[in-house]
Amino acid sequence: MSAHPSPMIILRPHRCTLGVRASAADAVRTARCALSVPVEIERPQSSEAPFAVPAPDVPWVTIVHNDPVNLMSYVSYVFQSYFGYSKDKAHQLMLDVHHKGRAVVSSGSREEMERDVQAMHGYGLWATLQQDR
Repeated sequence: MSAHPSPMIILRPHRCTLGVRASAADAVRTARCALSVPVEIERPQSSEAPFAVPAPDVPWVTIVHNDPVNLMSYVSYVFQSYFGYSKDKAHQLMLDVHHKGRAVVSSGSREEMERDVQAMHGYGLWATLQQDR
């Protein structure tokens, strides 16, 4: 890529008119129409990318939220059975969900976290994913 942006060609349309001129002897038809003419314009220099792409090395997290439906023992059981956490680790995460309203239960690629969120939904838990910043 060169240091100078390349010029962009655009077509500038012109208006067409059609008229009739009458003289004493006969009518003369006149038409004025200019075709689109290419015009060079300079591209504005922009330091920003046209769209933002999340950095691939920033991990995503699965967050389980507190809800009034599921028992604490059931939430702890889900963490043990799905994530393979020890009883103590699952219990601590369950207490975070209960007291803080949410807990980060896993982290990794976006695809893995989407899978974990869907699994939590399958167990009836309220879960979301977000990029860990």
